[in-house]
Amino acid sequence: MKHLITAAAIFAAAPAMAADKMTLLLDWFVNPDHGPIIVAEENGYFAEQGLEVEIVPPADPSMPPRLVAAGQADLAVSYQPSLHLQVHEGLPLKRVGTLVATPLNCLLVMKDGPIKTPADLKGKKIGYSVAGVEEAVLGAVLGKYGVDLADVELVNVNFSLGPSVMSGQVSAVIGAYRNFELNQMDIEGAPGTCFYIEEEGVPSYDELIYVANPDTMDADKVARFLAATEKATQYIVNNPVKSWEIFSATSSELQDELNKRAWVDTLPRFALRPAGFDAGRYARFEEFLKDSGMTDSIKPVSDITIDVTAQ
Repeated sequence: MKHLITAAAIFAAAPAMAADKMTLLLDWFVNPDHGPIIVAEENGYFAEQGLEVEIVPPADPSMPPRLVAAGQADLAVSYQPSLHLQVHEGLPLKRVGTLVATPLNCLLVMKDGPIKTPADLKGKKIGYSVAGVEEAVLGAVLGKYGVDLADVELVNVNFSLGPSVMSGQVSAVIGAYRNFELNQMDIEGAPGTCFYIEEEGVPSYDELIYVANPDTMDADKVARFLAATEKATQYIVNNPVKSWEIFSATSSELQDELNKRAWVDTLPRFALRPAGFDAGRYARFEEFLKDSGMTDSIKPVSDITIDVTAQ
């Protein structure tokens, strides 16, 4: 017993190991989509994994993956559709985990407005925030109704998706999130309607993913990051009200009706197994992009996503 006490005393007196630092670039300002990340931080799950994670919202939502590719951050929250195009561009990026495992994107219009089907968008202005894959997604939805991309005018509205529809700046926006912009418009007394893209000819996909540079990433740190966010997701599912309180307490800007509604709508969409992936889902989206004319070849799934837990 004396030896055990001595050993314990020595261990207690030893300095704690320094946490491994990581930088995570978000895709957008902090919102309920990032629930598992924020709860992992607030509940100490990153610290349990020996990580100190710096969480950084972007000034430009198109830049985080490119900054990761350039080695200026460890991870970025990004979008599966965008990743496919970035890999075809030659960027050194791979999906290493999933945050939101269903599409959130939709084609958003005013509920009581003149657009009753996507066919009515011919000759109209459509807003978007992130260039690239939105063209393929929009082209697929419009094409189902006999409308070509050349028949509409695309307008970059940056962060202002819901407001640009409500103000009449555009007749619709692609890239609006059904858990956020729909609630925003309803609260402001200008209800919207979503055309859900996975019901309109676009293959289902992982909306939000974590991407890393496979040439420079530390697979062990990434695996620990994913373990922490998995634990956070389980906590959120088990404790939806308490987890909302934890999440919203991090910023007064989150403590409003919009974010509270969005939290409820987002909760069932979080990836319960962030490290796991469906290879068929990535293969089908590669085929979709090729068929849409966005790419001229089909990459193997291994070029796009990786299981860091197997490294």
